[in-house]
Amino acid sequence: MDMLDASTMLLAVLFIQGCSSAVQPPDASAPPPPTKTVFDPLTQDLQKARGVQKTVEEQAARAGNGIDSQERGDSPQ
Repeated sequence: MDMLDASTMLLAVLFIQGCSSAVQPPDASAPPPPTKTVFDPLTQDLQKARGVQKTVEEQAARAGNGIDSQERGDSPQ
């Protein structure tokens, strides 16, 4: 029974050690800077398109507010 107890204890300790998280050095935890990819021009185009869409939506809202105020008979702004 003595050998069984020792092997059980050893397996339990090894299991706990195997499942514990390893401590990483502090410099390894910082992510590296993003590398340039072939998709960078495409993402820049998407950002530019989103900016244009935002401008168009703002102009449409401004025009819609102007039309609504004219329909109500408010003075033009």
